[in-house]
Amino acid sequence: MPQSQISGEARLNGETIVEQLIRNMDLGRFEMAYTVLLPCVFDVYLHPEDHARLAGIFDLIGEDAKRALANRVAKLNTARTVLGLKRPGRRKKEYRIANQDWVVEFFPDMVGTVPLGDIEIHSELNVTAQPGFRGTKTTLMDREPSVTATRPPEARQTQKLGYKVLAEIRYEDDTGPQVYRVMQNQIRAGRGGADVPMDLALYSNDEVSREHLIIRRDAATGQFYVMDKSTNGTWLDGKRLKKDVEAPLAAKAEIGLGEVLKLMFEVAR
Repeated sequence: MPQSQISGEARLNGETIVEQLIRNMDLGRFEMAYTVLLPCVFDVYLHPEDHARLAGIFDLIGEDAKRALANRVAKLNTARTVLGLKRPGRRKKEYRIANQDWVVEFFPDMVGTVPLGDIEIHSELNVTAQPGFRGTKTTLMDREPSVTATRPPEARQTQKLGYKVLAEIRYEDDTGPQVYRVMQNQIRAGRGGADVPMDLALYSNDEVSREHLIIRRDAATGQFYVMDKSTNGTWLDGKRLKKDVEAPLAAKAEIGLGEVLKLMFEVAR
């Protein structure tokens, strides 16, 4: 498939990301005698602004991508037929992946090589990359892949085993209603920026600080805490928090950022 071009004014969207993941998988085939292994571990690098804009829906993009990738493998394994009959000739190889599931992770490009609106995908054939079993690197625009950062193998192993949703945060910013699923013990929330990447990137005016607050979970007890890091203040259930001082979060809580945005926090059951 030829590399596609995108206008500098075009905004990267989920459909384009999924299409490029499928393209990367097709290009990264590893042929064996009876089997064709396909990449199933994908590191997706985005310009920091694209990463911040899409950060709240990466899990949804990932779910959609996994369905599309599985559908592509199913089509590749469909026997070629002529008028409904199997075509004679060489035995058709089986297309498969080495893992039980796909791993799709999203990262901001912090070395300044992925342009706005572009995407760079690094893939592997297994969670633990091994010599001789390599995936491939592709970009959306016609340029050589250049990001060198990689995700530690132990992090991929954690994702392979499956993240547990610890809590949900519902909110509505300038992009509309959103849901952020908390799957780690600490998240930083705010407007973010090229040099200040956020786990939960919020699209709002500058009343929301670039790093506005931190939500932390005590792994031993499961208790969540929130800490204000902002200029214009953070409110917990209507009470303003002291800056840089943690406050415990109830199972359900309303967190106000300045006077412009509210996060509806709820611990997963």
